[in-house]
Amino acid sequence: MSGRDKIRIVVLGGGTAGWMSASALAKLLGPRVAVTLIESEDIGIVGVGEATLPHIRGFVERLGIDEADFMRATHATYKLGIDFRDFGRIGESYIHPFGTFGEKVAGVPFHHYWLELAARGMAGTIGDYSLAVEAAKANRFAPPAEDNSLRSTYGYAYQFDATLFGPYLRDFALPLGVTRIEGLVTEVLQDTESGDVTALKLADGREIAGDIFVDCSGFRSLMLGQALGEDWEDWSHWLPCDRAAAMPTAHVDQEIAPYTTAVAMAAGWRWRIPLQYRMGNGYVFASAFVSEDEACEAIRAAAAGDRLAEPRVLRFRPGRRKQSWSRNVVGVGLASGFLEPLESTSLYLAQIAITYLIELFPADGRIDARDRDEFNRLIDMEYDRIRDFLILHYHATTRDDAPFWDHVRTMTVPDTLERKLELWREAGRVELYSEGLFYDASWIAVYLGQGVVPERHDPRAAIPDPGRMRGAMDALKAAIAGEVAAMPGHRAYLTARAERLAAAP
Repeated sequence: MSGRDKIRIVVLGGGTAGWMSASALAKLLGPRVAVTLIESEDIGIVGVGEATLPHIRGFVERLGIDEADFMRATHATYKLGIDFRDFGRIGESYIHPFGTFGEKVAGVPFHHYWLELAARGMAGTIGDYSLAVEAAKANRFAPPAEDNSLRSTYGYAYQFDATLFGPYLRDFALPLGVTRIEGLVTEVLQDTESGDVTALKLADGREIAGDIFVDCSGFRSLMLGQALGEDWEDWSHWLPCDRAAAMPTAHVDQEIAPYTTAVAMAAGWRWRIPLQYRMGNGYVFASAFVSEDEACEAIRAAAAGDRLAEPRVLRFRPGRRKQSWSRNVVGVGLASGFLEPLESTSLYLAQIAITYLIELFPADGRIDARDRDEFNRLIDMEYDRIRDFLILHYHATTRDDAPFWDHVRTMTVPDTLERKLELWREAGRVELYSEGLFYDASWIAVYLGQGVVPERHDPRAAIPDPGRMRGAMDALKAAIAGEVAAMPGHRAYLTARAERLAAAP
């Protein structure tokens, strides 16, 4: 590092993860770093992910990006949650909201009072007590309030065209001083003693040297997986879906749903994601239970609206690298790991890796093994918790109508998930943690939405008079109904704010 003022960061890969990394590193580390991104037009990007989690809002805001400009450029709509259909049993559905269910009373979480009243036949579904759920069902949207009112009890994310997000961030990053190099990497050069990557050699003979390398080369994982040989931890025995057939269609609905729809299928599930001018559709499936041709035909038959393209099949392997930061290489996005898009976590996992890298970034370019170990601990925790949450959607089912559902219903799950299930079944409690994704409301939504009702709950919930409790819950339902009625329709909200709308195709 001597003789150089800036730490040289080389990002490999120009997809969404690559430009997210380059943008954030250049913006948030500023004059401390010189960021170079290498991409090749000859290598395509996955570019299918269209649904996100509310955390993406924080990423956009932290970079100082104007929301309206971002939404217009990516054809984005708003998202209040995910509507799951036919997962617990055929004919049943529930919404996993980006918001809470009720509130604590006397230190007892709301869902315990709900369980008490539900056992007496005196409560509606748990979703009746969530503003996010009711607004989603009514296809209405308004931004949450920034106070302690009922209107502050939910958040939102975006549904957007992922193929447009990377180019948008590229245009944002270049004025920040990011250097873009077009070229195909043919060799990863390493120090013979330390094993650190020293440079990336391009097909035209150029060598791009750096101090820290960010691997955003997708499933190829050119540096982390191939050059450094970081092992892959395969989770396909728990998450057997390994393909996705994606297909866009034209809008057929007058309204734009402010949520993503996930419908269970014979060998997986299909998504339906409304953007401003088209619908995203896809079938995530297990190739051990259905062929690619059969899956493509299934999504053609299920998707509403005129097809704008034929189904495109993507192949993947669920799991993660055993180390996402190895030597001086940090994997971000698919190079680090992949978990299927059932809960829209792909962009979150890239975002959180970038966040942790910035928080643990070496001050002088010399990597401290303790920082690297902490990064890997945090990333492993994120992947492992999301893995368990995804497995829950499959395992917590009564479906026995297809070999796929028989398999996931009867399979042995990770010990970490089994402990969570036991805690819920025996006491109605959700495992608490301060780090990671998906807190209690998310687990409660899936547990109850898929019919996992605990045997016991907090005995303090039986102390208040049931009639008074029912009155309080009815009052909450009425207040939610009033807030929803005051919201505009999702399409109307977007139309009234035309600065968020892209030009019609």
